[in-house]
Amino acid sequence: MRFLRSSADRGAYGHSRRLFAVARCLPFVALVAVVTIELSPAHVIYTGPLLSPAPALAAVTMGPLGTSAVALLAFGVSSATATANHAWGTQQVYANMAALLLVAIASVVGSAVRVRRTQELTQVRRIAEVSQNVVLRPLPTRMGMVMAASVYLAAERGAQIGGDLYEAMTTRFGVRLIVGDVRGKGLAAVRSAAAVLGAFREAVHYERDLAEVMHRCAAALQREYALMDRTDPRNWEEQAEQFVTVLLAQVPDDATIQVINRGHPPPLIVQDGCVRTLSPTRPLPPLGLEEFLTGPPIGTETFPFAVGERMLLHTDGVLEARNRSHEFFPLPETLEKLDGATPEEYLERLRQALVRHADGHLADDAAMILIERAVTAPAPGEP
Repeated sequence: MRFLRSSADRGAYGHSRRLFAVARCLPFVALVAVVTIELSPAHVIYTGPLLSPAPALAAVTMGPLGTSAVALLAFGVSSATATANHAWGTQQVYANMAALLLVAIASVVGSAVRVRRTQELTQVRRIAEVSQNVVLRPLPTRMGMVMAASVYLAAERGAQIGGDLYEAMTTRFGVRLIVGDVRGKGLAAVRSAAAVLGAFREAVHYERDLAEVMHRCAAALQREYALMDRTDPRNWEEQAEQFVTVLLAQVPDDATIQVINRGHPPPLIVQDGCVRTLSPTRPLPPLGLEEFLTGPPIGTETFPFAVGERMLLHTDGVLEARNRSHEFFPLPETLEKLDGATPEEYLERLRQALVRHADGHLADDAAMILIERAVTAPAPGEP
Protein backbone atom coordinates (compact mmCIF):
# COMPACT_ATOMS: atom_id res chain seq x y z
CA MET A 1 0.00 0.00 0.00
CA ARG A 2 1.11 3.53 -0.70
CA PHE A 3 0.17 6.15 1.88
CA LEU A 4 1.14 9.48 0.38
CA ARG A 5 0.76 13.18 0.69
CA SER A 6 0.04 15.05 -2.50
CA SER A 7 3.02 16.27 -4.50
CA ALA A 8 2.16 19.84 -3.54
CA ASP A 9 2.92 18.96 0.06
CA ARG A 10 6.23 17.35 -0.93
CA GLY A 11 7.15 20.28 -3.18
CA ALA A 12 6.17 22.78 -0.52
CA TYR A 13 8.26 20.84 1.97
CA GLY A 14 11.37 21.15 -0.25
CA HIS A 15 10.72 24.86 -0.80
CA SER A 16 10.24 25.36 2.95
CA ARG A 17 13.57 23.65 3.66
CA ARG A 18 15.36 26.12 1.40
CA LEU A 19 13.65 29.07 3.05
CA PHE A 20 14.48 27.61 6.45
CA ALA A 21 18.17 27.37 5.55
CA VAL A 22 18.20 30.98 4.33
CA ALA A 23 16.41 32.20 7.47
CA ARG A 24 18.87 30.37 9.70
CA CYS A 25 21.77 32.23 8.08
CA LEU A 26 20.27 35.70 8.54
CA PRO A 27 21.42 36.28 12.16
CA PHE A 28 25.00 35.46 11.23
CA VAL A 29 24.78 37.65 8.13
CA ALA A 30 23.79 40.56 10.38
CA LEU A 31 26.68 39.89 12.76
CA VAL A 32 29.21 39.54 9.94
CA ALA A 33 27.91 42.76 8.40
CA VAL A 34 28.51 44.63 11.68
CA VAL A 35 32.03 43.26 12.07
CA THR A 36 32.84 44.05 8.44
CA ILE A 37 31.63 47.63 8.74
CA GLU A 38 33.42 48.22 12.03
CA LEU A 39 36.74 46.93 10.66
CA SER A 40 36.49 48.91 7.44
CA PRO A 41 36.86 52.61 6.68
CA ALA A 42 33.07 52.83 6.92
CA HIS A 43 33.18 52.24 10.70
CA VAL A 44 31.65 55.68 11.22
CA ILE A 45 28.31 54.15 10.22
CA TYR A 46 26.11 53.46 13.25
CA THR A 47 25.71 49.63 13.37
CA GLY A 48 23.82 49.25 16.64
CA PRO A 49 20.41 48.63 14.98
CA LEU A 50 21.89 45.65 13.09
CA LEU A 51 22.74 43.74 16.28
CA SER A 52 19.38 43.79 18.09
CA PRO A 53 17.46 41.84 15.39
CA ALA A 54 20.00 38.99 15.42
CA PRO A 55 18.48 37.07 18.41
CA ALA A 56 14.96 37.66 17.07
CA LEU A 57 15.94 36.23 13.67
CA ALA A 58 17.59 33.27 15.38
CA ALA A 59 14.41 32.52 17.37
CA VAL A 60 12.54 31.87 14.11
CA THR A 61 14.65 28.84 13.20
CA MET A 62 16.58 27.88 16.34
CA GLY A 63 15.79 26.56 19.77
CA PRO A 64 16.49 28.31 23.06
CA LEU A 65 20.14 27.20 23.12
CA GLY A 66 20.83 28.36 19.58
CA THR A 67 19.04 31.64 20.18
CA SER A 68 21.04 32.19 23.40
CA ALA A 69 24.29 31.47 21.54
CA VAL A 70 23.44 34.07 18.89
CA ALA A 71 22.53 36.58 21.61
CA LEU A 72 25.86 36.01 23.39
CA LEU A 73 27.67 36.36 20.08
CA ALA A 74 25.85 39.63 19.45
CA PHE A 75 26.88 40.89 22.90
CA GLY A 76 30.45 39.89 22.12
CA VAL A 77 30.40 41.76 18.82
CA SER A 78 28.86 44.80 20.48
CA SER A 79 31.49 44.78 23.24
CA ALA A 80 34.35 44.31 20.77
CA THR A 81 33.18 47.14 18.51
CA ALA A 82 32.67 49.44 21.50
CA THR A 83 36.21 48.68 22.68
CA ALA A 84 37.67 49.17 19.20
CA ASN A 85 35.91 52.51 18.83
CA HIS A 86 36.65 53.62 22.41
CA ALA A 87 32.91 54.12 22.89
CA TRP A 88 32.53 52.74 26.41
CA GLY A 89 30.87 55.22 28.75
CA THR A 90 28.70 56.77 26.04
CA GLN A 91 24.93 56.70 26.33
CA GLN A 92 24.64 55.16 22.87
CA VAL A 93 26.54 52.00 23.81
CA TYR A 94 24.50 51.35 26.94
CA ALA A 95 21.25 51.99 25.07
CA ASN A 96 22.31 49.43 22.46
CA MET A 97 23.19 46.92 25.17
CA ALA A 98 19.85 47.42 26.93
CA ALA A 99 17.90 46.98 23.69
CA LEU A 100 19.91 43.89 22.81
CA LEU A 101 19.28 42.41 26.25
CA LEU A 102 15.51 42.91 26.03
CA VAL A 103 15.34 41.46 22.53
CA ALA A 104 17.51 38.51 23.58
CA ILE A 105 15.29 37.63 26.57
CA ALA A 106 12.12 37.88 24.51
CA SER A 107 13.67 35.84 21.69
CA VAL A 108 14.81 33.01 23.97
CA VAL A 109 11.37 32.78 25.59
CA GLY A 110 9.61 32.92 22.23
CA SER A 111 11.91 30.26 20.84
CA ALA A 112 11.15 27.94 23.76
CA VAL A 113 7.40 28.37 23.24
CA ARG A 114 7.72 27.77 19.50
CA VAL A 115 9.77 24.60 19.98
CA ARG A 116 7.29 23.21 22.47
CA ARG A 117 4.32 23.88 20.19
CA THR A 118 6.16 22.32 17.26
CA GLN A 119 6.83 19.19 19.29
CA GLU A 120 3.18 18.98 20.29
CA LEU A 121 2.04 19.40 16.68
CA THR A 122 4.49 16.74 15.52
CA GLN A 123 3.11 14.35 18.13
CA VAL A 124 -0.47 15.06 17.06
CA ARG A 125 0.44 14.47 13.43
CA ARG A 126 2.12 11.19 14.34
CA ILE A 127 -0.99 10.05 16.21
CA ALA A 128 -3.16 11.08 13.27
CA GLU A 129 -1.06 9.03 10.84
CA VAL A 130 -1.16 6.01 13.15
CA SER A 131 -4.96 6.35 13.38
CA GLN A 132 -5.23 6.55 9.61
CA ASN A 133 -3.03 3.48 9.18
CA VAL A 134 -5.26 1.54 11.56
CA VAL A 135 -8.21 2.30 9.31
CA LEU A 136 -6.29 1.75 6.08
CA ARG A 137 -4.20 -1.35 6.63
CA PRO A 138 -1.81 -2.46 3.88
CA LEU A 139 -3.35 -4.81 1.33
CA PRO A 140 -1.54 -8.00 0.32
CA THR A 141 -0.35 -8.00 -3.29
CA ARG A 142 -1.80 -11.47 -3.89
CA MET A 143 -5.06 -12.89 -2.58
CA GLY A 144 -5.92 -16.23 -4.16
CA MET A 145 -6.69 -15.62 -7.82
CA VAL A 146 -6.58 -11.85 -7.35
CA MET A 147 -3.60 -9.48 -7.51
CA ALA A 148 -4.10 -6.13 -5.78
CA ALA A 149 -2.56 -2.69 -5.30
CA SER A 150 -3.74 0.36 -3.40
CA VAL A 151 -2.84 4.00 -2.94
CA TYR A 152 -4.05 6.71 -0.59
CA LEU A 153 -3.42 10.40 -1.26
CA ALA A 154 -4.08 12.66 1.70
CA ALA A 155 -5.12 16.18 0.79
CA GLU A 156 -5.38 17.51 4.34
CA ARG A 157 -2.40 19.20 5.95
CA GLY A 158 -1.68 19.14 9.65
CA ALA A 159 -3.40 16.66 11.95
CA GLN A 160 -6.75 16.49 10.16
CA ILE A 161 -7.50 13.02 8.87
CA GLY A 162 -10.11 11.96 6.40
CA GLY A 163 -12.86 9.37 6.26
CA ASP A 164 -11.86 7.31 3.22
CA LEU A 165 -11.89 3.58 3.88
CA TYR A 166 -11.03 0.38 2.04
CA GLU A 167 -10.18 -3.24 2.71
CA ALA A 168 -9.76 -6.52 0.82
CA MET A 169 -9.86 -9.93 2.47
CA THR A 170 -9.68 -13.53 1.34
CA THR A 171 -12.63 -15.60 2.58
CA ARG A 172 -14.17 -18.99 1.89
CA PHE A 173 -16.65 -17.20 -0.37
CA GLY A 174 -13.94 -15.56 -2.45
CA VAL A 175 -12.05 -12.29 -2.23
CA ARG A 176 -14.24 -9.56 -0.73
CA LEU A 177 -13.56 -5.85 -0.95
CA ILE A 178 -14.97 -2.65 0.44
CA VAL A 179 -14.34 0.96 -0.48
CA GLY A 180 -16.15 3.88 1.08
CA ASP A 181 -16.10 7.54 1.91
CA VAL A 182 -17.46 9.20 5.04
CA ARG A 183 -18.89 12.65 4.61
CA GLY A 184 -16.77 14.96 6.73
CA LYS A 185 -13.31 14.98 8.27
CA GLY A 186 -11.64 14.57 11.62
CA LEU A 187 -12.31 12.18 14.47
CA ALA A 188 -16.04 11.85 13.77
CA ALA A 189 -15.29 10.62 10.25
CA VAL A 190 -12.62 8.23 11.55
CA ARG A 191 -15.04 6.76 14.09
CA SER A 192 -17.64 6.15 11.39
CA ALA A 193 -15.06 4.63 9.05
CA ALA A 194 -13.72 2.39 11.82
CA ALA A 195 -17.23 1.19 12.70
CA VAL A 196 -18.00 0.25 9.09
CA LEU A 197 -14.63 -1.41 8.55
CA GLY A 198 -14.83 -3.35 11.81
CA ALA A 199 -18.21 -4.76 10.86
CA PHE A 200 -16.96 -5.65 7.37
CA ARG A 201 -13.83 -7.41 8.62
CA GLU A 202 -15.93 -9.53 10.95
CA ALA A 203 -18.93 -10.25 8.71
CA VAL A 204 -17.08 -11.23 5.53
CA HIS A 205 -15.93 -14.49 7.10
CA TYR A 206 -19.37 -15.61 8.32
CA GLU A 207 -22.07 -14.15 6.07
CA ARG A 208 -22.52 -16.05 2.84
CA ASP A 209 -24.72 -13.38 1.29
CA LEU A 210 -22.90 -10.16 0.45
CA ALA A 211 -26.10 -8.23 1.17
CA GLU A 212 -25.93 -9.41 4.79
CA VAL A 213 -22.42 -8.03 5.03
CA MET A 214 -23.80 -4.66 3.91
CA HIS A 215 -26.57 -4.89 6.52
CA ARG A 216 -23.97 -5.57 9.22
CA CYS A 217 -22.01 -2.49 8.14
CA ALA A 218 -25.16 -0.35 8.22
CA ALA A 219 -26.08 -1.64 11.68
CA ALA A 220 -22.60 -0.91 12.99
CA LEU A 221 -22.84 2.66 11.72
CA GLN A 222 -26.21 3.12 13.42
CA ARG A 223 -24.75 1.85 16.68
CA GLU A 224 -21.92 4.34 16.34
CA TYR A 225 -24.41 7.16 15.90
CA ALA A 226 -26.37 5.93 18.93
CA LEU A 227 -23.26 6.25 21.10
CA MET A 228 -23.12 9.99 20.52
CA ASP A 229 -23.93 12.22 23.47
CA ARG A 230 -27.37 13.43 22.45
CA THR A 231 -27.32 16.11 25.11
CA ASP A 232 -24.83 18.01 22.99
CA PRO A 233 -26.60 19.83 20.12
CA ARG A 234 -23.43 19.65 18.04
CA ASN A 235 -23.70 15.84 17.94
CA TRP A 236 -27.26 16.05 16.63
CA GLU A 237 -26.08 18.28 13.80
CA GLU A 238 -23.07 16.04 13.13
CA GLN A 239 -25.23 12.91 12.92
CA ALA A 240 -27.86 14.58 10.74
CA GLU A 241 -25.24 15.60 8.18
CA GLN A 242 -23.07 12.48 8.16
CA PHE A 243 -23.40 9.43 5.94
CA VAL A 244 -21.09 6.87 4.34
CA THR A 245 -21.02 5.89 0.68
CA VAL A 246 -19.97 2.24 0.42
CA LEU A 247 -19.31 -0.27 -2.32
CA LEU A 248 -18.92 -3.99 -1.61
CA ALA A 249 -17.47 -6.40 -4.16
CA GLN A 250 -16.89 -10.14 -4.17
CA VAL A 251 -14.63 -12.02 -6.60
CA PRO A 252 -15.75 -15.68 -6.75
CA ASP A 253 -13.91 -18.48 -8.52
CA ASP A 254 -15.84 -18.07 -11.77
CA ALA A 255 -15.30 -15.24 -14.26
CA THR A 256 -17.69 -12.82 -12.55
CA ILE A 257 -17.75 -10.17 -9.85
CA GLN A 258 -20.62 -9.38 -7.49
CA VAL A 259 -21.24 -5.79 -6.44
CA ILE A 260 -23.48 -3.86 -4.03
CA ASN A 261 -23.31 -0.10 -4.34
CA ARG A 262 -24.70 2.24 -1.67
CA GLY A 263 -24.26 5.67 -3.22
CA HIS A 264 -20.58 5.24 -4.11
CA PRO A 265 -18.85 5.98 -7.45
CA PRO A 266 -19.15 2.80 -9.53
CA PRO A 267 -16.05 0.67 -10.20
CA LEU A 268 -14.39 0.58 -13.60
CA ILE A 269 -13.26 -2.51 -15.53
CA VAL A 270 -10.17 -2.08 -17.71
CA GLN A 271 -8.87 -4.45 -20.39
CA ASP A 272 -6.76 -3.77 -23.48
CA GLY A 273 -7.40 -0.04 -23.35
CA CYS A 274 -11.16 -0.43 -23.05
CA VAL A 275 -13.01 0.82 -19.97
CA ARG A 276 -16.52 -0.06 -18.87
CA THR A 277 -18.43 1.19 -15.87
CA LEU A 278 -20.26 -1.18 -13.50
CA SER A 279 -23.20 1.14 -12.91
CA PRO A 280 -25.90 -0.20 -10.57
CA THR A 281 -29.29 -0.89 -12.10
CA ARG A 282 -30.94 0.14 -8.83
CA PRO A 283 -29.50 3.26 -7.15
CA LEU A 284 -29.28 2.87 -3.37
CA PRO A 285 -28.76 5.58 -0.74
CA PRO A 286 -25.55 5.70 1.35
CA LEU A 287 -25.31 4.11 4.77
CA GLY A 288 -26.90 6.32 7.39
CA LEU A 289 -29.75 7.33 5.07
CA GLU A 290 -31.83 4.19 5.44
CA GLU A 291 -35.06 6.25 5.52
CA PHE A 292 -34.62 6.68 1.77
CA LEU A 293 -34.20 2.94 1.19
CA THR A 294 -37.38 1.71 -0.53
CA GLY A 295 -38.36 -1.11 -2.82
CA PRO A 296 -37.31 -4.77 -2.70
CA PRO A 297 -34.55 -6.03 -0.38
CA ILE A 298 -30.98 -5.22 -1.28
CA GLY A 299 -29.32 -7.80 -3.51
CA THR A 300 -26.05 -8.25 -5.35
CA GLU A 301 -25.51 -7.46 -9.01
CA THR A 302 -23.25 -9.72 -11.06
CA PHE A 303 -20.96 -8.51 -13.83
CA PRO A 304 -18.39 -10.30 -16.04
CA PHE A 305 -14.84 -10.21 -14.71
CA ALA A 306 -12.56 -12.38 -16.80
CA VAL A 307 -8.94 -13.41 -16.38
CA GLY A 308 -6.60 -10.52 -17.14
CA GLU A 309 -9.19 -7.82 -16.53
CA ARG A 310 -8.53 -5.15 -13.94
CA MET A 311 -11.07 -3.40 -11.76
CA LEU A 312 -10.54 0.02 -10.16
CA LEU A 313 -12.39 0.98 -7.00
CA HIS A 314 -11.97 4.58 -5.88
CA THR A 315 -13.38 7.38 -3.76
CA ASP A 316 -14.86 10.60 -5.09
CA GLY A 317 -11.66 12.48 -4.35
CA VAL A 318 -10.32 11.02 -7.61
CA LEU A 319 -13.25 12.20 -9.72
CA GLU A 320 -13.40 15.63 -8.06
CA ALA A 321 -9.74 16.49 -8.60
CA ARG A 322 -9.59 19.65 -10.72
CA ASN A 323 -6.91 21.39 -12.72
CA ARG A 324 -6.28 25.12 -12.97
CA SER A 325 -9.11 25.40 -15.49
CA HIS A 326 -11.46 23.79 -12.92
CA GLU A 327 -11.90 20.72 -15.12
CA PHE A 328 -12.53 17.40 -13.36
CA PHE A 329 -10.06 14.55 -13.71
CA PRO A 330 -11.02 12.46 -16.79
CA LEU A 331 -10.69 9.08 -15.11
CA PRO A 332 -12.05 6.73 -17.85
CA GLU A 333 -10.08 8.51 -20.58
CA THR A 334 -6.92 8.34 -18.48
CA LEU A 335 -7.37 4.62 -17.82
CA GLU A 336 -7.64 3.97 -21.54
CA LYS A 337 -4.19 5.47 -22.12
CA LEU A 338 -2.30 3.89 -19.23
CA ASP A 339 -0.37 0.66 -19.23
CA GLY A 340 1.52 -1.34 -16.63
CA ALA A 341 2.76 -4.89 -16.34
CA THR A 342 1.47 -5.25 -12.79
CA PRO A 343 -1.38 -3.63 -10.83
CA GLU A 344 1.19 -1.72 -8.78
CA GLU A 345 2.82 -0.20 -11.87
CA TYR A 346 -0.55 0.63 -13.41
CA LEU A 347 -1.85 2.26 -10.25
CA GLU A 348 1.36 4.22 -9.78
CA ARG A 349 1.00 5.71 -13.25
CA LEU A 350 -2.62 6.54 -12.50
CA ARG A 351 -1.52 8.28 -9.30
CA GLN A 352 1.03 10.33 -11.23
CA ALA A 353 -1.57 11.32 -13.82
CA LEU A 354 -3.99 12.37 -11.07
CA VAL A 355 -1.41 14.51 -9.29
CA ARG A 356 -0.30 16.12 -12.56
CA HIS A 357 -3.89 16.97 -13.47
CA ALA A 358 -4.54 18.56 -10.07
CA ASP A 359 -1.17 20.35 -10.16
CA GLY A 360 -0.45 18.67 -6.84
CA HIS A 361 -3.39 20.34 -5.06
CA LEU A 362 -6.01 17.71 -4.23
CA ALA A 363 -9.19 19.18 -2.77
CA ASP A 364 -10.13 15.90 -1.08
CA ASP A 365 -8.48 12.69 0.01
CA ALA A 366 -8.26 10.09 -2.73
CA ALA A 367 -8.15 6.32 -2.23
CA MET A 368 -7.83 3.75 -5.00
CA ILE A 369 -7.74 -0.04 -5.16
CA LEU A 370 -6.84 -1.93 -8.32
CA ILE A 371 -7.41 -5.66 -8.57
CA GLU A 372 -6.67 -8.07 -11.40
CA ARG A 373 -7.92 -11.60 -11.89
CA ALA A 374 -4.68 -13.52 -12.24
CA VAL A 375 -4.01 -15.93 -15.08
CA THR A 376 -2.45 -18.57 -12.87
CA ALA A 377 -3.18 -19.82 -9.40
CA PRO A 378 -0.83 -18.82 -6.58
CA ALA A 379 2.21 -20.97 -5.98
CA PRO A 380 2.28 -23.30 -2.97
CA GLY A 381 2.82 -21.32 0.19
CA GLU A 382 1.41 -18.09 -1.25
CA PRO A 383 -1.81 -16.68 0.23
